[in-house]
Amino acid sequence: MSTWSIFLNNEKRIVHKWKHYFPIYDAFFSRYINRPHMFMEIGCGQGGSLQLWKNALGPHAQIVGIDIRPECKKLEEDQIAVRIGSQADDAFLADVLEEFGSPDIVLDDGSHIMRDIYASFAFLYPRMSPTGIYMVEDLHTAYWNEYGGGVRREGSFIETIKRFIDELNADHTRGVVAPTDFTRSTLGIHLYDSVCVFEKGRTLNKSALKIGKL
Repeated sequence: MSTWSIFLNNEKRIVHKWKHYFPIYDAFFSRYINRPHMFMEIGCGQGGSLQLWKNALGPHAQIVGIDIRPECKKLEEDQIAVRIGSQADDAFLADVLEEFGSPDIVLDDGSHIMRDIYASFAFLYPRMSPTGIYMVEDLHTAYWNEYGGGVRREGSFIETIKRFIDELNADHTRGVVAPTDFTRSTLGIHLYDSVCVFEKGRTLNKSALKIGKL
C-alpha cells in the first residue's frame, strides 16, 4: 500500500504533510519495505508520521523519532522508539546512533531552522548507511528570514545544496572544486518543491564509453 493510501485511511494519530510529498516518499522508501532497517525521523509532530512509516515499511522497520519535547516519549510503541534531544546536538545524536546503529533513512522534519538542518546533516550523513537516503522536507523555510533563510542568503540550506551540487560534480571541474567525502559517497541529489533527497552509494571510476559501428 502506498504512503498516500495509508495517509488517506489514517484513523490513528494526526499526520500533517504536504500532499505532493507522498510520491517522493514512495519513490525513495519503497525499496526498504519488509526489510530490516533503521528509519530516523527528526521531529515527531503529533506522532502520526511515526505510525505511518511503521505501517508503510513493515514489521522489520525500526522507527526512531527524535524531538526536543519530553512529552513525545508517550508516542513510543512496538517498533517505534523516541529519544529526547536537539537535532543540533552532536553528542545526543551520537548516543542515538550508539543505541540503534547507523540509520538507513533519515527524514528531517524537525525545527526547519537553517543552522539545525545543517548541523544534523553534517553529523548524520557521513555516519548513515553507505547506501542510505537522507531527505530534508519543508525547505520552503530556506526562503524565510525567521528560519535563518532568505533568497540566495548565505547559510540557507538551499545555498548549501548548491555547493553540494558542485561537490557532486567535482571530478569534472578541472581542479576548481576538490573531490570530497561527499563526492565519493553520493550518487545523486534530487530536488523537488520544498524537498531535497540525498542518495548515498559507492561511486566507481567514471568513464565515457563509445560503443557501436560507423
